Amino acid sequence: MAEAQLCGLQDEFTCSVCLDTLTDPVTIPCGHNFCLKCLTDYWDQTQEYSCPQCRHTFTTRPELSRNTLLNEVIKKLKKTTLSPPPSQNYAGLGDVECDFCTGKKFRAVKSCLTCMASYCQTHLQLHYEGDALKHHKLVDPDRNLKEKLCEKHQKSLEMFCKTDETCICTICGMTEHNSHKKVELKMEREEKQKQLGATWSEIRRRLEEKENKLKETRRTVKEMKLSVEKVMGEHEKSFTDLIHCIEEVHKKLTERIKEQEKREMEKAEGVMEQLEKEIEELKRREAELKELSETKDHVHFLQTLSSRCVHPADGDSLSFTVTASFSTEALRKELSGVKKSLKKIGQQDILSFTTSGREAPIFTLRPPEPQSREEFLQYFCPLTLDINTAHRDLQLSEGNKKVTRERTWSGYPDHPERFDCYVQVLSREALTGTRCYWEVECSGHFIKIGVTYKGLSRKGVGWECRLGYNDKSWSLQCCNSQYSVCHNNQQAEISAPYCPRIGVYLDWPAGSLSFYSVSHTMTLLHRFNTSFTEPLYPGICLCPNSNVTISHLTPCDH
Repeated sequence: MAEAQLCGLQDEFTCSVCLDTLTDPVTIPCGHNFCLKCLTDYWDQTQEYSCPQCRHTFTTRPELSRNTLLNEVIKKLKKTTLSPPPSQNYAGLGDVECDFCTGKKFRAVKSCLTCMASYCQTHLQLHYEGDALKHHKLVDPDRNLKEKLCEKHQKSLEMFCKTDETCICTICGMTEHNSHKKVELKMEREEKQKQLGATWSEIRRRLEEKENKLKETRRTVKEMKLSVEKVMGEHEKSFTDLIHCIEEVHKKLTERIKEQEKREMEKAEGVMEQLEKEIEELKRREAELKELSETKDHVHFLQTLSSRCVHPADGDSLSFTVTASFSTEALRKELSGVKKSLKKIGQQDILSFTTSGREAPIFTLRPPEPQSREEFLQYFCPLTLDINTAHRDLQLSEGNKKVTRERTWSGYPDHPERFDCYVQVLSREALTGTRCYWEVECSGHFIKIGVTYKGLSRKGVGWECRLGYNDKSWSLQCCNSQYSVCHNNQQAEISAPYCPRIGVYLDWPAGSLSFYSVSHTMTLLHRFNTSFTEPLYPGICLCPNSNVTISHLTPCDH
């Protein structure tokens, strides 16, 4: 019975710092008891001397002396097999540790946003018993309590400044945010929760749309492969037959030409043989006439002349002609027509695939660029600017879709991704592997828009940081209503009327980047043709008193 009573007193003889039976107990002015070493170590680590249990603060550090009576009582209790305090769960991997346990720490069960500390079950008890702690705000264990502290005043963040879109403490609310619109965190959370819900629903809708599109595309690709295999087999057979036919025609034409050559050669040889005989006869007659003309015998001359003056009969050898060249004009025309047809087939970029009695989507090697604004808007992609890349002279607004350069702007805090020299900002979205279109509305004397790989340098004044002046970026510049384009430090002037609205069309797979002025018509300013190797980030560069707004469009806008 006595042992049971003593065991019931074990909490009274437990140190609330180490959670073990008191060793060398000391009693401080507020009446609470601790191990001499635990309390000494606790006060050695702070400049404020307070009770670890009730938080009562002392102006000077109390002198600690062992409580002899209490020490004797504890010794006797230990002899009566006093049980150790109830076991608790020690903090493991992923658990939040109690900030007040020494040695091996117990798992925290609550975090206090007023004390900015986490407590195990034993150390938490004071928040339920102490009058000063009862009204503290307790939450589930949180390992990121420092994030809930104001960096400037080290006070808990309790309000939300709607003007600057940031969480603030009460001191901030009375100083630099005094004239701003402020609300409670819970109220702002409810409002933002609605926005989150709307965004979530839109993302889910787009996710389902893209998943369905992916399934449809995979199905189409599967059908396309089957169709390609079938068509390739048919084409293989057709071209094999065609090649065989061409070889046969070539063989027959060669034989016919050889036969014609043989006939003409035989005819030519006959004509040459006949001519040689006639020439020989004429030479003989010529010799006879010469001999007669030289004779001294007048009687013989007169009696023989009449027979010698008869002309020999001409044969028909002179009427025969031999073809010196062969004319194949008709054949050349036919072969030229076949050659053009084959070239036309080889130059076709568009192949239509038909499956299951219907025509599947058209697959193109290089799709034609849209012509009308309605066609461009089919590829519209929403963009937002990345605040972490914005130069300190730039201010983002309207949901990070508008960027303004004003000298009075105080700027954003330092960030590794921020441009520190050139007054530029990039988008949050990376564009790759698809076709995209967006529009911007410009105002000011100097504005530059373009795209870049993520590797564009952010620090310093070198060309490697400047949009359009390196091999990582492409840009369109408007200076005093005059356009120019630039890539890899190669600049070219463009002669075109000024228009404040610019459309940008990116065909990443085709390596095409086009800039348009957008009014009642789409006017092409310049097109870059290249081969993109990385995702591209749209970018903007401004001079003072200028601004650019990314237009909010939909495929239905006109």
